[in-house]
Amino acid sequence: MYPYHNKIKSRINNNELLHYEYVPQYKNISPCLLLHFRTEPFIRPIREHRFAEYEAFFRERALAASPSPSI
Repeated sequence: MYPYHNKIKSRINNNELLHYEYVPQYKNISPCLLLHFRTEPFIRPIREHRFAEYEAFFRERALAASPSPSI
């Protein structure tokens, strides 16, 4: 089994996270926390039952939600 969340947290600790955002729906995930990374895979979706875990993880690292960059 692929350690999805462990790998994501490792990438965040390696400063690969550009920003994150909450969206009403992403593909079949509703609501969804989208994590945007500077390396592939560029977007990782997180389901609602994991929101509190990631919010605590971000607080520990003093990361705040940021708006999506304009293209």
